[in-house]
Amino acid sequence: MLDTDGRLFNSLFTIEEAKNIEIDPILAERLDAFVARFGRLQDTVGDKLLPALLTALGETPGPVIDNLDKAERFGFIQSADGWLEMRRLRNQMVHEYIEDLAVLSSALRSGHAFVPILVAAGRHCVAEAGRLLAAQAATPAPKPSN
Repeated sequence: MLDTDGRLFNSLFTIEEAKNIEIDPILAERLDAFVARFGRLQDTVGDKLLPALLTALGETPGPVIDNLDKAERFGFIQSADGWLEMRRLRNQMVHEYIEDLAVLSSALRSGHAFVPILVAAGRHCVAEAGRLLAAQAATPAPKPSN
């Protein structure tokens, strides 16, 4: 994600750059890669990893907003509201693709600003999962009673 982000945003992504998507296949591929990886990372962390972590901590996963609120309380993400904004941006990047270049370029720049937060949340969740697995492995299994 960070490499893809760096390749697409080596400069401020403007409407003028967005206009080149149709004539510049390399730019189009970078844009596709950024949008896909941004969405995939957010989906993986938000829809798979966070509910699994909550379950491992004895919490009952629920609707997305509830999971995000719990994840914020546990410190897995910075902000539930910020996460929802990233989700809105992801949808905007996908659905406004080419239709409105001003909206697209603005959404891409906003998505770019969220990349460090998204990557940090992913890394934090993976580290927490590793910690939980290590603690589980270190805990002796209960001996069966006769």
